[in-house]
Order: sequence, then C-alpha cells, then structure tokens
Amino acid sequence: MEPLLVYPDPPSEWLSGALERAGYPWQAVADPAFAAREEPEDGFAGAVISAVEDPVTAFAACRILRKGDSPLQPVLLVLPEASLAELELREDLFDDFVLPTATALEVEARLAHLFWRTGRGKTHDLIVYGPLALNLETYQAAIQGRPLDLTFMEYELLRFLAAHPGKVFTREALLSRVWGYEYFGGARTVDVHIRRLRAKLGEENAHLIETVRSVGYRFGSVRWLPSDPGR
Repeated sequence: MEPLLVYPDPPSEWLSGALERAGYPWQAVADPAFAAREEPEDGFAGAVISAVEDPVTAFAACRILRKGDSPLQPVLLVLPEASLAELELREDLFDDFVLPTATALEVEARLAHLFWRTGRGKTHDLIVYGPLALNLETYQAAIQGRPLDLTFMEYELLRFLAAHPGKVFTREALLSRVWGYEYFGGARTVDVHIRRLRAKLGEENAHLIETVRSVGYRFGSVRWLPSDPGR
C-alpha cells in the first residue's frame, strides 16, 4: 500500500504510534505546499493532518492538498475538541476526523472506511458498522473507539452478525454457523452470549443486536422494502 502523507513533521508521538499500530505506512512532510517533491512514485494513499498543534495552519494544509492540480483524497483530520465548531464551515477540506483521544483501532477503522469510499486501500481485514469496528486479523473490537474485552466466542458471534447486517438468524442457525455442527449446547447458549455482548456494547449501542420475536437475532438496521404498488 502507498504511504499516507502525514502533517506536521515530526507528527506527535500519539499520531505516529496510532498509525504504526494500525499498520499503515506513512511519510511526514514539513510543508504540504511542497509535498509533490516528496511524493513516492505511486503517489500518496491519502493524508492525515493534525490540527492539534496549530488548527489554522492545519486547515491551510488541507486547503493546499485539496485545491492543487491533483487533489489528494482521502484526508483524515485530527481535531482538538475546541475546534469542533469549525467543522461545518470547513468540511469540504477533509473527509473525516478523529479526536486525539482515539485508539489505534479507531484510526485504522476510519481510514479503512475512507479507503472503501474511494475504492482504495485495505478493507478486507476490518468490519466497520457505525460505531463498531472489528479487526479480523488481531481479533480486536472497539465501540466508539473504546476497546471491548470479549471472549473468543463473543467475538466470533459478534463478527458473524456484523458481517451480515440486516439479516435475521435463528438461534439454531447461529449455533451451527458460529459454534459449529459438532457443538451440543442448546439455544440458551446463544441467548447468554447475546446478553453479554449487549452489556459490553453499552446501553447506547445495545440496540445494534436486535431480537426478532419468535425468530432469532439481527445485527444492525434493515430498510423495509414495501411491495410494488403497481403490481
């Protein structure tokens, strides 16, 4: 994968550490106006601009990268909370933002989502749904940037459900698909794990796993498709 352009140079220890732990190659530049001189042969994959140190200069850097002959996308902005009010006026200069309190997993998830939107980068190692991010390589999970302490089977159940948003699964189907055909436990096993997952997701996110009465469980929302009135 091509490296990310990172500004400023040197980046903060938090930002460099988050990118390295997330597995993204990066190259810091001292002045985005001259980024083209340092651009690798295959170009930059995108940019991560920190506005923590100097918001005015950071937004100017975003403007340079977006208004050049070859506008750079995607752009992830690291923004201090004090500057959140400025987002609405300048949102055309970046694609998404994170706070400097974000975990490496959240940084990775947001970048993966941006690359998916632009058709670039690696997305096969992550499942991202709203505030939830699952790393399929490291078996890590986070909700709104908060790491989740899951058992192996809790992770496997959440991973399976999140990989099929909107689809309803019976308890029996979940037992065979997640635990395996050789598992002899009953449907109560699924209920117990669902209850534990909801507790760990937190009250504000427990609704991500919905109970479908007399059927089973569904992850995420589903859009109702009415029948064609012309038929």
